[in-house]
Amino acid sequence: MKLSEFHRAVDDEFGPFGRVLLSDTVVVALGNRTPLAALDAGVPAREVWRELCRAQEVPRERWHGAGRPDPRV
Repeated sequence: MKLSEFHRAVDDEFGPFGRVLLSDTVVVALGNRTPLAALDAGVPAREVWRELCRAQEVPRERWHGAGRPDPRV
């Protein structure tokens, strides 16, 4: 997952509240760091996305493929 896909997924799933989650939510599975701190520490975006979803109880069916642009026809 590219960083741009990560941010698109956060925006799509959480709307404007997503930016607050990234900076203020401490996720135990990310080493007691916020998602932004985890990204800054080099944790892959896919892993940060998965753990943020788990912490926010996002249904698993919305984890995979999130953030990818719609395929062009």
